[in-house]
Amino acid sequence: MDHCKAVLMNDAAVARALKRISHEIVERNNGAEDLCIIGIRRRGVSLARIIADNIAQIEGSTVPVGALDITFYRDDLQLTSPNPVIRESRLPFSVDGRNVVLVDDVLYTGRTASAALDALKDNGRAATVQLAVLVDRGHRELPIRGDYVGKNVPTSRSEVVKVKIPPFEDYTAVELFDLA
Repeated sequence: MDHCKAVLMNDAAVARALKRISHEIVERNNGAEDLCIIGIRRRGVSLARIIADNIAQIEGSTVPVGALDITFYRDDLQLTSPNPVIRESRLPFSVDGRNVVLVDDVLYTGRTASAALDALKDNGRAATVQLAVLVDRGHRELPIRGDYVGKNVPTSRSEVVKVKIPPFEDYTAVELFDLA
């Protein structure tokens, strides 16, 4: 799986998509009041920070950003790794009564988003929960959809969509790989 089959989005396309998502979030929520952005670890956190920075430029006000680790909430934990890596959730604010936007890099089966909803519920009761994803690649197993989607990409199950973004990589892109 080392060879990139296609670059689905380059740096400029990712930036445009995240800027559009940020505007859509502000429009749907009538501004940034009572809004918070929570990235799903790992790459969702980087995307959440970019969206929050965009909203700050649009609205002139800071939106709190958090990070949510969903490892123990996954229904496939035993399948993913015998020794899962647990990362800290950082929610330096209360979600109670807020409009929460969960941010993830790729929406696939919906299981990650479902686990994030369970983890979020353990941190309080949000007024609303919305989902923003950079890429929706289809193949849903649960009735979950993105409220804000950067790009819809039809894929086969034998393909993998990878979001490359700092600090994990030294460039920003969305790439398509074959599993084999």
